[in-house]
Amino acid sequence: QVQLVESGGGLVQAGGSLRLSCAASGRTTSNYNMAWFRQPPGKEREFVAVRRWTGVGTYYADSVKGRFTISRDNAKATVYLQMNSLKPEDTAVYYCATTHLPRSDVQFSVSAYVYWGQGTQVTVSS
Repeated sequence: QVQLVESGGGLVQAGGSLRLSCAASGRTTSNYNMAWFRQPPGKEREFVAVRRWTGVGTYYADSVKGRFTISRDNAKATVYLQMNSLKPEDTAVYYCATTHLPRSDVQFSVSAYVYWGQGTQVTVSS
């Protein structure tokens, strides 16, 4: 059974930084796309970033491009989300997710991901 556990969330002032981690267990991460999503208060879950299983190819939502960086360490089975220049509108519960099938095309929709972490709260104060 694949399990994903996020950590690193918290309260930060606007302009600050946080680094989220997502540790995977139950299988290797090396052949699977790994993604981050977020769910702002009262809104639907939305795509943030994805790193392709090949290790080459990262994609970001327009709202975070240039501020967030997704990376992965397959040896540690961990994916990271470095968040800089945080804004109050970045406040959300952040989830990492991965697909069921290996070596798949990059997907940006919630429905394409089968395994999810429990989420970690990020709150950005103005």
